[in-house]
Amino acid sequence: MVALLCQLSLALVIAIWFRVILSWFPLNPAGVMAKVNNALGFVTEPILGPIRRVLPSTGVIDLSPLIAWLAIEFLVRRLILGC
Repeated sequence: MVALLCQLSLALVIAIWFRVILSWFPLNPAGVMAKVNNALGFVTEPILGPIRRVLPSTGVIDLSPLIAWLAIEFLVRRLILGC
């Protein structure tokens, strides 16, 4: 069970970083990559949204993926699961 949770937390971190990378490029709304971006948003927004609401505004830089990654990596993967 712990191994499955470790894999799911790793998949979530990867989804967050793919979403960050896709945000750097203009996407055609009818394209395949826009659908991938929407799917990644569906998966990652429940984690990133609350962090964005708590963090102070930093202009155009969104620090919520970094905070989410640190929280998942150190709190969940290291302390709780021991991955």
